[in-house]
Amino acid sequence: MELANKLFKGDRTIWVIYMFLCLVSIVEVYSATSTLAYKAVYFWSPIMRHAWFLFIGFMAVLALHNIPSRYFSAAIIILPCAIILLIVTLCAGVSKNDALRWISFMGASFQPSEFAKFGSIVFVAFMLSKQERFTPDRTFWIILSGVGLACALILPENFSTAFLLGAVCYLMMIIGQAPAKKLVWLLVILLLLGGLAFAVVRYMPADVAGKYLPDRMVTWNERIKDFGKDRDESKYVLNDDNLQVNHAKIAIARGGIIGNLPGRSVQRDFLPVAFSDFIYAIIIEEMGLVIGGGGVLALYVILLFRVAVIARRCKKLFPKYLALGCGLQIAIQAFLNMAVAVNLIPVTGQPLPLISQGGTSIVFTCMCFGIILSVSRFSAGMGNEDGETGNGEEEETAAAAVEMNGDGRAEEEDGNGNGDNLS
Repeated sequence: MELANKLFKGDRTIWVIYMFLCLVSIVEVYSATSTLAYKAVYFWSPIMRHAWFLFIGFMAVLALHNIPSRYFSAAIIILPCAIILLIVTLCAGVSKNDALRWISFMGASFQPSEFAKFGSIVFVAFMLSKQERFTPDRTFWIILSGVGLACALILPENFSTAFLLGAVCYLMMIIGQAPAKKLVWLLVILLLLGGLAFAVVRYMPADVAGKYLPDRMVTWNERIKDFGKDRDESKYVLNDDNLQVNHAKIAIARGGIIGNLPGRSVQRDFLPVAFSDFIYAIIIEEMGLVIGGGGVLALYVILLFRVAVIARRCKKLFPKYLALGCGLQIAIQAFLNMAVAVNLIPVTGQPLPLISQGGTSIVFTCMCFGIILSVSRFSAGMGNEDGETGNGEEEETAAAAVEMNGDGRAEEEDGNGNGDNLS
């Protein structure tokens, strides 16, 4: 117990949520990667790869939650680096699943969009904390320029990620009290542009769309059309366009209230990318609606509320906004993934944070957890049993500083409590 207290500092609730999500991830990815294990040379390679990234992520959490949160402001450099990587991706990236989202370097592949998400959150948190220095209007335009450019570069190949990033940063600006009039105008302009793009994609003839529109826009059009189709069960045909959604529905129906127990999924062998985009359906099939569906949903909801509690206890603005941004990123992405699995919205391709199989996404999600824990420990004073105080950053400064008198000379109390000037 003493070792655990030394290793796992910060808010205990966040640690419990993190551990439960990792546990669900190991169990469900092991089950859902049956098709990958069958094709692999070594049966254990899919789950071992996933466990390796979880281990790297865990090491990142341990490291980051020991770093005072004020030092994370240096991470704003990640956003311009991510923008450069996004440009490289569009020019010379690696295409997987008909999408140009990856960069291959020395045999390893990663998604620059994950760097952009993380860098944008730090960037927005930093700028919002400096509104008094830059003025709110100037801060708004700086944020819009940086995040807008990142979203514009992500959009052509990954609409859902661009939407998610934009939504999280927009909510951060609302919480950070950016100019309300500018936020309203920005929302109106984005809705008009989005409506225009939707009309073009939705109603353009198929032959014209295939000739003039990018391949990803044609894919969006097919997903929107399939999502909005009327369902006539007597004439319903299972095809490539609705394969994912319908096998997910079958998985949820098979799971029922109590599920079929872990490892006994049937739809994992028929549902494409069951270990990633649709793992929530496999969780419900194996663990049921109550424990699996409701339990996993509850973990993300509790995480969001707990991050709000941490933010309220922060006196400094940067760690407050940083924790909120990380929490919103994880929770909103989880809600999008679960909404797709139960067919509430069209297919987006967003993984379930920390549960779906992945590499870059798992590491950066773990980094977000590490930052939240750091903020809870050093800025909110939560979960410290070794005498650390509530506002670590402020009190470190106070402890290091020497009391100065009016003439700028240090004072030291004598035995009677009187301050004598020291030259």
